[in-house]
Amino acid sequence: MSFQDLESGRRPMCIHQIDHRDPSRPVAAGVFKINTAVSAYKRLVSTIGTPKDTPELRRKLRKTRLEIGQTVNETSAALDLLRETDKSPRVDARKKIGHAKLTKDYEAVLKEFEKAQVLEAERDTNFAAHPPLVTNITLQPGSNTAGETGIKISLNGNSTSLFIDSNRSQAVIQLENEINLNEAIIEEREEGIREVQQQIDEVNEIFRDLALLVREQGALIDDVSLNIERSDAATTKATMLPLLKPLRISKKHPIAKALLHR
Repeated sequence: MSFQDLESGRRPMCIHQIDHRDPSRPVAAGVFKINTAVSAYKRLVSTIGTPKDTPELRRKLRKTRLEIGQTVNETSAALDLLRETDKSPRVDARKKIGHAKLTKDYEAVLKEFEKAQVLEAERDTNFAAHPPLVTNITLQPGSNTAGETGIKISLNGNSTSLFIDSNRSQAVIQLENEINLNEAIIEEREEGIREVQQQIDEVNEIFRDLALLVREQGALIDDVSLNIERSDAATTKATMLPLLKPLRISKKHPIAKALLHR
């Protein structure tokens, strides 16, 4: 099964399942799953730094990225098994060519994943360099205990309420809360950047392995294609020769000479 088969609507199998009759199926299923998830991941990344950039979105973004990373690891393992299978002389030559194309499909979706990861890191880096400011601070006369005053702070549309000692300077407290909020958000973003960078390094390691595999498969495809051409030529010759006999074509005839010397 190819990646195109899955993309056209055929139901993919779970990549945890190894089909010994067709070991390419787990790889194709993994490529399809990664491709679908990367599309969703890109949409989430595009919201970073916008009013839709909420803690819930951040949780969803991280969850999606980690799930893609897990699928990448599983697909790479399935590809290693497929690579070992292709070393067997019993594997059909045309299947080997199909497997090589599947490897390139995998490489292509990994590149898209890496691009989205880099974009996420860039947006978060920009956020850390230019943290948002508190957009609205409102004093609330009511309090939850005696001697405390409520403050409602809005940051990028997200509000939080704090209760503080009314004897302290309101301006100082507002500034402290703004600094604390920004520091917490920046720390969270920096942790996310480190996590993304680690995943990018892991994907780059897979790229290096794939580059070697693609070179090996490229040489294999050239060799297999040559053998297929020779096989097709031999089949054509075997088919045409019986037809030539009734016609009593001389061996010196150009058509006969061409066929007999292929």
